[in-house]
Amino acid sequence: MTAIVEQNTERTLAEAAGVPRGGTGSAGSVAHLTPARWAAANRHVVRKALAEFSHERILVPDLLKDLDGAGNGLYRVVSDDATVEYRFRARVLELEHWSIPAESILRIEDSLELPLDALAFITEFREQLAIREEMLPVYLEEISSTLSSHAYKQGSSVGSADLVAGITGGADKAADFQAIERSMTEGHPCFVANNGRLGFGITDYHSFAPETGAAVQLQWIAVHQSKAVFTSSAGLDYRSHFEAELGADVLACFDAELVDARVDPRQYLLMPVHPWQWENKLTVTFAAEIAQRHIVHLGTGADAYQAQQSIRTFFNTTEPQKAYVKTAMSVLNMGFMRGLSPQYMKATPAINDWLQDLIGKDQELQDRGLAMIRETAAIGYHNRYYEAASAKGSAYRKMLSALWRESPLPLLEDRQQLASMASLLHVDAAGVSVVSRLIERSGLEAADWLRRYLEAYLVPLVHCLYEYELAFMPHGENVILVLEDGVPVRAIMKDIAEEIVVMGDRLDLPEDVSRIKAEIPAEEMVLAIFTDVFDCIFRFLSAILAEDGTLAEDEFWKVTAAVVREYQQRHPELADQFAMHDLFAPDFELSCLNRLQLRNNQQMLDLTDPSGGLQMAGRLANPLARFAGR
Repeated sequence: MTAIVEQNTERTLAEAAGVPRGGTGSAGSVAHLTPARWAAANRHVVRKALAEFSHERILVPDLLKDLDGAGNGLYRVVSDDATVEYRFRARVLELEHWSIPAESILRIEDSLELPLDALAFITEFREQLAIREEMLPVYLEEISSTLSSHAYKQGSSVGSADLVAGITGGADKAADFQAIERSMTEGHPCFVANNGRLGFGITDYHSFAPETGAAVQLQWIAVHQSKAVFTSSAGLDYRSHFEAELGADVLACFDAELVDARVDPRQYLLMPVHPWQWENKLTVTFAAEIAQRHIVHLGTGADAYQAQQSIRTFFNTTEPQKAYVKTAMSVLNMGFMRGLSPQYMKATPAINDWLQDLIGKDQELQDRGLAMIRETAAIGYHNRYYEAASAKGSAYRKMLSALWRESPLPLLEDRQQLASMASLLHVDAAGVSVVSRLIERSGLEAADWLRRYLEAYLVPLVHCLYEYELAFMPHGENVILVLEDGVPVRAIMKDIAEEIVVMGDRLDLPEDVSRIKAEIPAEEMVLAIFTDVFDCIFRFLSAILAEDGTLAEDEFWKVTAAVVREYQQRHPELADQFAMHDLFAPDFELSCLNRLQLRNNQQMLDLTDPSGGLQMAGRLANPLARFAGR
């Protein structure tokens, strides 16, 4: 009987994989929450918690037994009250990366084995994790949401082999690109609670979560010019932008709606809104603005979009050559409320134009093929009530803004495909990794494939650090790789205006882009590579390749060191910078992301002071150090 029920539930989930809005209350909406999937999700999250909390030295596992003399050991951690013990096998790799087989984990109390339970794990170790009492329930809710999404993904994700087939030879480049976006199962590789999305109900989840791949139609409003600011890239005006995005017929219909509402269309600006934000925030929190006709609701847009991994950014699936749309969302996810600041929106196109110009004039970056997709237009709404009542940086000031970002498709040449760089860290339910499959399909030796990737991705980042003391936020979701026959040939940077930072005085910034300048201590600048690239990406990538038997760890870092050294040899004029920001230093500070979230999971950092709130936990040995001078 149990097997029949489980089988029927699985069939219901398959049918409900794209549950539309309106499914609230139906059995299908929670069909992914089965005992088997919940157990698998808990084992996955507990494994990650043990690995990442140990990496950040929050937990300090005891070595019980050396299993083979080759680095594999049996370890344990003990709960705050010493009543619960977790035992697991692990191998500690470079950068203190804990490689833990999920199946090896045991939870023991009074000599009895208990089921793994991620929610219980957090409370069992709450003192060691140093979570304040008022933060603990919110963090548990984020863990619960992460578990739920993982349970869903078990039935909706595509296998690595099929993803690689699309990357290397799919006929529909936009569709294959979006298949990758919705098939990513992990989220940020470092954060344990990485799919919080607090504010979503189950219907919202099915309608808007990236992994469901649901078609989304944005809501459109008109906002009075006295309350909003629209800015755009040089050479692009308001009318031209919206004619390209909406077309003359839709613009005429919107003007007619405004006339019917007895307002003058010439006094209003158009703005897209996330459906969730309209329904849950704007109709209530901004009710005064609507009643006073500062905001006029125009209806649902015609184009269909797909949510990206960043959840509030949308790819146009009706016309993929059109721009992405990024919207404000008052949903708490991974340490931040996902709003958009109208103050930030004002300078966004100018910052993007400035960076595009810098990249275009830099021969090293051009030789590496670095590209960016510009945020070409932005609009922000100022609600004077909440601006008068809230502190600078408050989520109440970030509820209504939007921006448009170029599509990457026009950058492609024949035989080239797009893939989120997050896909390089993707391992499917069968344990098959995308990166090893890509290398296999490319026909290259693993070290050669890695070198191509590093030339496209790492070298531009290193050059920007040394030449300009400019840093990106280059995590997997923020970078799109252009691949040819499975081989990376260039990197495309996105999410520019909110993420880049100029850290030193090597650049004279125009006044309209001065917001991206931040005072960062000289000794911390190199963490833009050590932390954001080595610790948050290469730590996982090198481990996957080693665990697959595709490329040994030592060889991974040897190739990385060679690529950096060859770059430095091309630029002897930057020798002083190489010495100041030494990528071959013996060690570097361990900057901890989970510690940030555990300290304050509602605002991990003040974005205006990205250095001030960092959480450090000693130093990590630098795997490049032993290759210095070779």
